Amino acid sequence: MKKIQNDQNCFWIKYLEPRHNIKVINKNLESDWLVVGAGFTGLSAARKLSKLNPSQKIILVDAQLAGEGASSRNSGYLVDTTLNDGFSSNREIETYKKKVAVYKLGINAVRKFVTDYQVDCEWSNSGKFFASSNVDDKKLLLNFSETLSRLNYEHYLFSNHDLKKKLGTNFYNVGLYTKGGILLNPGKLVRAMIKALPNNVNLFENSPLVDWTTKRNYIDCKFENANVKTKKIIFATNGFLSSLGIKKNYSFPLTLTASVTRPLTNHEYKLIGEPQEWGVLPVRPMGATVRMTKDRRILIRNTAEMKNPFKMDQKDLSNRSKKQLMGIKKRFPDLPENIIEHSWSGIVCRSRNGSQIFENLDKNIFVAGCYNGSGIGVGTLFGEQIAIKASGLSSREIEIIQDKIKLLKLPPNPFLSLGVKARLMYERIRARSEI
Repeated sequence: MKKIQNDQNCFWIKYLEPRHNIKVINKNLESDWLVVGAGFTGLSAARKLSKLNPSQKIILVDAQLAGEGASSRNSGYLVDTTLNDGFSSNREIETYKKKVAVYKLGINAVRKFVTDYQVDCEWSNSGKFFASSNVDDKKLLLNFSETLSRLNYEHYLFSNHDLKKKLGTNFYNVGLYTKGGILLNPGKLVRAMIKALPNNVNLFENSPLVDWTTKRNYIDCKFENANVKTKKIIFATNGFLSSLGIKKNYSFPLTLTASVTRPLTNHEYKLIGEPQEWGVLPVRPMGATVRMTKDRRILIRNTAEMKNPFKMDQKDLSNRSKKQLMGIKKRFPDLPENIIEHSWSGIVCRSRNGSQIFENLDKNIFVAGCYNGSGIGVGTLFGEQIAIKASGLSSREIEIIQDKIKLLKLPPNPFLSLGVKARLMYERIRARSEI
């Protein structure tokens, strides 16, 4: 696996205390367990492994700094429901029911961690909106409302006037609110997971895995300057699974970019009606995800590209940031042109049909990932549960997870790349008014 070069502008990371005593793998090591990837999944897996196997040696490794990949670079939504799942028939609704059951378990897993470790991650039970400026999208929301009603999810439909009062903008004409969604600061949450690592977990960072080979009684893992010999391995690299040869034809990475404004002044905040913290997800794929944060910043994400996931270039950020300024100005035209303070990119892992990866690949090789944009909750849940599964145990959560829809195989390249780019272009055109 190559080294990952991130841009240095992520808002959630910028305001965290710098970490010290970063350890790199520079000598040969042996372990009972090796967890590859120190994001929400890997950190949760290592923490759970320690509780289940307190006398065993656990190594947790990441190609970059722990928690500073996708885990810190998302928009901070802990989702209870998603809209763009293509369900309509009774059979598809049963499939959707399985998905939201996993989302609920994910929220519970994060909530338990936050409670147990007294974590300040700016947790907000504010719910979320699906909203659109296109009045024709009301049909989509009415269909979604019917599905949510059948599943007993509390939700409310909103018109332009009501959305204006809630969000401080008259951009949106139709909206649907779900009560169960959570907004939080992903950087603070993942940093708390790093601090919570037990003593028998050794964390090594800036140490990309180069190659790995299964031997008779162990797995030999090659890093740049040393090797790790381990009895069992858990892969938790999400968007980088395919680059390690893991489920290579079942998932692919997309690069997303977000921007956030400086805090609004008292005057600017009063001008938009002093709304409470809120989060909006798009009705159509490729529309904009928008948040009003606790400290009165506006966050927007309105780009998705099939780019090199190992390099998040500063040059690319300027063009993406311009699109995000346009999106903010569409919604809040009275805000100044220079209001964006930070722009950054991150990786999301996608599958063909929105299903996740949770598997025992071989006797001592396990993998969890591909969260399709719901990595905070589902990633935390899958990390804990893959550790339970790898330890030879079972749980009700594992039964629910393994009842998910079957992961579909992707077409080979170049057909995959061409198909994804064409689909992104198509959805971008359909959602152009929402960007």
